[in-house]
Parts: sequence; structure tokens; C-alpha cells
Amino acid sequence: MTADATQSGGLPPAVQALAQADFGAVAQLFADAGFAVALPAPGMLQVKSHSADLNRPSVVLSVGVHGDETGPIEVLAHLLDALSRDVSTQPHALAVDLLVCVGNVDAIRAGKRFIDADLNRMFRPVRGSLAQAAESARADDMIAATSAFFGDAGPVRWHLDLHTAIRPSFYPTFAIVPDLVEEGAKAALIAWLGQAAIGAIIMNPQSAGTYSYYSAEHCGAAASTVELGRVGTLGQNDLSLFDDVAQALDGLLRGLPQQAVKAAPHVFKVAQEIIKHSDEFRMAFDRGTHNFTSLPQHAVIASDGDTVYTVQHAEELVVFPNPDVRVGLRAGLMVVRVA
Repeated sequence: MTADATQSGGLPPAVQALAQADFGAVAQLFADAGFAVALPAPGMLQVKSHSADLNRPSVVLSVGVHGDETGPIEVLAHLLDALSRDVSTQPHALAVDLLVCVGNVDAIRAGKRFIDADLNRMFRPVRGSLAQAAESARADDMIAATSAFFGDAGPVRWHLDLHTAIRPSFYPTFAIVPDLVEEGAKAALIAWLGQAAIGAIIMNPQSAGTYSYYSAEHCGAAASTVELGRVGTLGQNDLSLFDDVAQALDGLLRGLPQQAVKAAPHVFKVAQEIIKHSDEFRMAFDRGTHNFTSLPQHAVIASDGDTVYTVQHAEELVVFPNPDVRVGLRAGLMVVRVA
């Protein structure tokens, strides 16, 4: 995708608008239907009911945190377009308070994963060498808008951060759920992920500076990073591959009863994080390695100078292997199946 890709006349208008972080049309429709509408920062749309109903769920949906992950942008654009039109005659069609965040707007426009550094590593109190990156200021805007949105919310709080993966995976769809999410909310989230036909869930015990972990830890949200297949070019994604998650998202926003789980996701927990400590870091497998590739006990995962990472359990599976991350950041996860 080129820098002018989001200007393409071949894109459906709703997709083109969301990719450009232009909420003008849908914001007006929600406002005309009687909702309190705000644009707390560029690329963010907040839609709230005027009623102070603490039983009303509060939902954050984010896309484009990585600028080249375009499938979720298209899915959300079509959902918002339909919903904003429906509320004109059926205001109760939107059953939640909603914050939509288009993450790395500049990277989407440029057709790149990021401008200076990975935005999804910026949601941490100390950013070190990342502090001067363009994405650092964007993360501050997202943190402020998210914290304000959840500040007066009731107990039902959701955040679904929608992504697509760089590399192929033995589970084409999977999710990472912060382990600190409250148990009742976690159960509801896992049930929703099953309804959305998510194949695997990784319970993550600690933050890597991700947006979803931030909203779970600091805002009490049932949050998840949801990987929905592979990176694709804006306007060229096969949207039929997103049918299950689109239907589940639509049901969440409209307050529809959850449908039966198509298949219970396999559940994994993090066994170890692989941190890149120096430029000597080398992984023991090639760049074509699939997510959830199995490695046997004692197998070498990576080396980093005198540090050698090896498999500690009878079997561990590698997820997000990426030797190209900056020094100090996570270069992969090793997980074990628990359910």
C-alpha cells in the first residue's frame, strides 16, 4: 500500500473515511439520533447515551494500532456505517457506550506498520529510547482518551484491540488476554471470543506495553488483543474471513444475546518471554516460522551473547517471534497449553 492508498477512489466510502480517521458522517448520524458525541482526539470517536445508566456497558474498539493491519479497519468501517444508519430510526440499536480508536493514523496513511517505532509498545510509564518516537505522543493521546472514557463508566467494561498478524499461524485467529482481568469479566470475554470463532487464547501475566494490557490494568477493562488472520492491503482483504468476528462485534454493540460458542478456544499461558538484550540476538529458527510452532524440551529458542534461551517444559510453542525488534523489547513469547 502506498502513501496515497487511503485516497483511492476504489475503496468503499465508509472504509476510506475510517482509514483517514474521518468520523464526520457517522458522528453526525449518532448525534442526530440523540447520543452525546465527542471527538476526544484525532482518529477517535466517542458515542455515549445521555442517560446515567451504570448498567450500560462501555466498549472500546481499536484498529490500526499497526498501520499495515487493515482487515479490522474494513470490518469496523462497515459495522459503524450500518449501525449509525440504524440508530436514526432505532436509537436503541446501539446498546453500549462506545469509544472507537483508529490507532496509528499516520502509519495507515503511509501504508507502513509504524513511523518511528511500534505503537503497541508505548503504553508503559517508562519508554526509554522510545520516548522521542512519533508514536509516543500518539500513545499519550490514546491513554488520555481511554482513561477519560472509562472514568465514569459502570462495571461492564470491554476493550477489543483488533489486529492481524505478520506471519502465518497454526491458529489463524487467536487472542491475548491479560491474566489480571477479573474472573467474571474474563469468563464473559472468553465466551465472546469463542462466539467470534477465535481459535486460541493466551493468558498473559505481564504487560509488554500494549494498549489492551493498559486498559485492563489501569481502567479495569476486560481487554484483549485479538489477532484476526494475516496482514493485507486496504481494500483487498477477503472480508468473508472476518464473518464470525464481525457478527460477534455487531451483537456486542447492539446488546444481542450471545450465540452458542462454535468451538471452545484452546487456552495457553505464557511460559517465558524472549527479550532482545543486544544486537547479538539471534533466533534459532527462520523468519518463515509459524506462530504456535511447537518446540521440544531443551531446544534452543534464541541466543543473545552469553544468554541462551531454551525450552523449559516438555513442549512450548513460539508466538510473535521477531528478531528485528529494538533492543530491550520482547522478541517472542513461549506458551504452553493449559486447556
